[in-house]
Amino acid sequence: MLANQIISTGLQYLGTPYVFNAPSYQTDSFDCSSFIKCIFESNGIILPRNSRQQFEVGVPISFNQIKKGDLLFFTTRERKNRQGLSRIGHVAIYIGQDQMLHTYRQGKKVMISELNSYWKKSFIGAKRVL
Repeated sequence: MLANQIISTGLQYLGTPYVFNAPSYQTDSFDCSSFIKCIFESNGIILPRNSRQQFEVGVPISFNQIKKGDLLFFTTRERKNRQGLSRIGHVAIYIGQDQMLHTYRQGKKVMISELNSYWKKSFIGAKRVL
């Protein structure tokens, strides 16, 4: 299953440092959207570079329909009062069992996080690109 391959690719980068606006086409550091772009592209799925552009592709999925491989989009403290696409400030990949694989915030690294109340409160939408 392609979703499992993409997740497996992503897990190889656990611990890779987060750097805001990390350059594409390198794997020494990532920001949230360059990480997603990298692991999907490694498996033949081409995605745009940033989270707002990534939100514009794929099929919209409601939160209760998400499955492995779906992209999850969130707002951030800085963007929560904005409108439309500009509210989106973070993207992650759903890996099953109420968990997501992502990277965010300076000082953090590629990690697995639980879809807890913090993330659910910041959730904007999900997209299926597989």
